[in-house]
Amino acid sequence: MSYIFSSESVSKGHPDKVADYIADSILDYCLSIDPNSRTAIEVALANQSVFIFGEVNTKADLSYDNVVKIAKEAIAFCGYGDPKFLFDLNQAKFTVEIHQQSSDIAMGLDESNGKEQGAGDQGIMFGFAKDDTEALLPLPIYLAHRLTEKISQVREKGIIKGLGPDAKSQVSVLYSDDHKPLKVTAVVLSTQHEESKSMDELKNEVIEKVIKTVIPSDLLDVDTTYYINPTGRFVIGGPVGDSGLTGRKLIVDTYGGYSRHGGGAFSGKDASKVDRSASYMARYLAKQIVASGIAKTCEIQLAYAIGVAEPVSIYVNTFNTGLIEDKKIEEIIVKNFKLTPKAIIEKLQLKKPIYKGTVHNGHFGKDGNEFKWEDVDSLDVFKNALNK
Repeated sequence: MSYIFSSESVSKGHPDKVADYIADSILDYCLSIDPNSRTAIEVALANQSVFIFGEVNTKADLSYDNVVKIAKEAIAFCGYGDPKFLFDLNQAKFTVEIHQQSSDIAMGLDESNGKEQGAGDQGIMFGFAKDDTEALLPLPIYLAHRLTEKISQVREKGIIKGLGPDAKSQVSVLYSDDHKPLKVTAVVLSTQHEESKSMDELKNEVIEKVIKTVIPSDLLDVDTTYYINPTGRFVIGGPVGDSGLTGRKLIVDTYGGYSRHGGGAFSGKDASKVDRSASYMARYLAKQIVASGIAKTCEIQLAYAIGVAEPVSIYVNTFNTGLIEDKKIEEIIVKNFKLTPKAIIEKLQLKKPIYKGTVHNGHFGKDGNEFKWEDVDSLDVFKNALNK
């Protein structure tokens, strides 16, 4: 039976993403000074207030003045350096409450007496890949990300005048009964704008200069419905229009709801936290499996116990698209890949200050040599299984 699946994304000026970007900017700063930094930074935004808090273990300077400096640079990058958009980095009030990581947690994580580094917390993490797109992401979330990326570009380059930093997209895709994308049935795009911006002009510009430049024409037809600023007005945006919080866009950050999610957020956390590192590794493994051609869709679950190095369980599901049994794929993973936190960090080079680049438009499907979980360098491991 055919079905319609929808996914959403948000722009770099969305308050939750501003919070994420501040948190990962602090993380990147810490890693640039001390690659062994442990951080769990949270950020909350409300009106003109910015709250930065959490626990760390680092040699980096996290004094109030330095943290505020990093936060202001992050806010400027996200588009809030002009009072006309209400939230303004020069008017914001900052509260910083960052303290030392609990020694009880550190005791379970640190290597000692031959004991390998343990997981930073218990939890279940999912990785996913699907052959809808070259990026091996489901088409709805892939297109939703491209739209929020484009709306930020046309604003920053002045291609469309009078836009604000805050925006959201949503794309609905019709799938066939064998899970192949057929067409886009609806596009929702809401963007903050200046008071003087004409709604008719905005709708026309967004459709012609954003949507139709991003979504391939063969996926659009006369029945595709466009909802551009459906409330008719979006002047008050950013943290003044809605509060922001790190980790609240879990589904935007991952697979748009097409895959399951374990509940752990990413931003502000260093790679000792398996919420982040194991999610990246699970994506890496799922991508190898689909890119190798032994399955069209793959979801992988990894589960960990706090302070324990080896995962407590591994689960593979190819949704009946695999050329070999899921259990066999699981055995290949166990035989060929070490899935302890230390091994994952080394494999994916996760002690580098790369995390700001993950924040906007999803953590997966991105180009760039720094995002090692997107590499497809272990294909033969799985291809060889077809010949046995």
